[in-house]
Amino acid sequence: MTTVAPTRSGSPVLVAVYATLSVIGLIGTWYFNLAFFATGGTDYVGGWFANPASSSAAVDIIVMAIAACVVMVVEGRRLGLRPLVIGLLVVLSFVVAVAFTFPLFLALRERRLRRT
Repeated sequence: MTTVAPTRSGSPVLVAVYATLSVIGLIGTWYFNLAFFATGGTDYVGGWFANPASSSAAVDIIVMAIAACVVMVVEGRRLGLRPLVIGLLVVLSFVVAVAFTFPLFLALRERRLRRT
């Protein structure tokens, strides 16, 4: 039987990687969101389900967002993150983008792990 070494936690490199991904997620999603509205788009959610490919991507992201929110709540509580921070991350996942909030949560998690 093979023994697996535990992963390092609290790495400043991981904090930087997650923070960078969070910024990329924010800029990348909102670039296209703003472009949608700038071109006169009105049915944003309808666009998610405009064809089978976009519907597949939409379901993928919705399910992933829900799973990410569960992880953020459970892991955030376990690590003692403030409930307001956890709640804000969950809300922003659906208002801004989970591509922004989940890497941000992971960066906050790494910082918390480093402190403990």
